[in-house]
Amino acid sequence: MLIRIVKMEFQEALIPHFKELFAEVSPKIRQFEGCNHLELWQDQNNPAIVFTHSHWQSPEDLENYRQSDFFADTWSKTKKLFGGKPKAWSVEKIG
Repeated sequence: MLIRIVKMEFQEALIPHFKELFAEVSPKIRQFEGCNHLELWQDQNNPAIVFTHSHWQSPEDLENYRQSDFFADTWSKTKKLFGGKPKAWSVEKIG
């Protein structure tokens, strides 16, 4: 299993727009082949920082999602709301 954490920083005034977009697309992401889990987290001290936390059956499943037209469309809409550069980590649980 692969765990993916993506840190995004948004323009503060646009956070509600991102939350609306996430509410719209998250059911489709959760149904994507190989996606076992998806959560949205928000930093307690800086509400402009948001994380997605997802679990994928395999790196190939994540890559298939990332190469999909659905991801390209969603990411295009999301990038317009950024206030900083996103960062992403692919990790695995070891303990």
